[in-house]
Amino acid sequence: MKLFERNGLKINLEERSDGEFTFFSCCLTGFPDYHQLKDDPQIIIKTYVADIISEIILSHWEAFLLKNIICENYYYYGDEEKRTIYTYALQHINKKANEPRKSVYRLNRKSRILRKVLDYLKLNNSIVIDGFIRFRLKEYINELKDATDKAVDDFLLEREYNEFIQLLRYFVEIQEPRASMIHVLIDNDGAFKLYDDKMQPVRRDYMGGFLVDMMDNEINYEDILVSALVTVAPQRITFHCRYNKRYSATIETIKKVFAGRVSECSGCELCNPLKN
Repeated sequence: MKLFERNGLKINLEERSDGEFTFFSCCLTGFPDYHQLKDDPQIIIKTYVADIISEIILSHWEAFLLKNIICENYYYYGDEEKRTIYTYALQHINKKANEPRKSVYRLNRKSRILRKVLDYLKLNNSIVIDGFIRFRLKEYINELKDATDKAVDDFLLEREYNEFIQLLRYFVEIQEPRASMIHVLIDNDGAFKLYDDKMQPVRRDYMGGFLVDMMDNEINYEDILVSALVTVAPQRITFHCRYNKRYSATIETIKKVFAGRVSECSGCELCNPLKN
């Protein structure tokens, strides 16, 4: 702005309301020495305006657009469910990134929107943001729709997972514990063994015939472990897998099923051989 003032050009901003719309007018007055400016003053002003409009779209319109897409396409979900879907949609827009990378994805969206706005303003002296979004930013709208669809998939998976946890909890609660304590040893290859409180191998008939030390690449050991523990329904479970991170997600699931009954050993004579 000071650059314009130094060259004798003034910028007047006016605001007026017309129904539910608010219009801002930007007028250039004066007779600057154009040869002292690198670019046409109108182009410079329109570039500033395009930057402001693209920021407004991201900061104010994006949330509204996402919520509107959710309400239109997934109207049959409750308010709380829609809020969860909205949260997941935001994560997908930013590729579930941490804060630094989230800023990169946002800047990328802003850059694409800014180019569209600037191209439009080069041929027009006025713009209605609502209409511009609907008719000129269809790729951006489709991006938001894709993020919303993926968010719904995440929501359904989470709901299915929570229902699965509740079902397993029910199975654990209705049956008598077959062991007071179960020690779970997991080696570096992912195979596991179960021992009771006297450090004796758990009887296979207690586990409905699960072959817990069986090695087969096609076997999902995490699922077998969950099923075995639910069948035994011990009062306490201790994991000895300090040096194996493969089962981290499974252990979190088991903690939810056996609420308050699960602990992880920080190191003992059982854990030490597992380092090798």
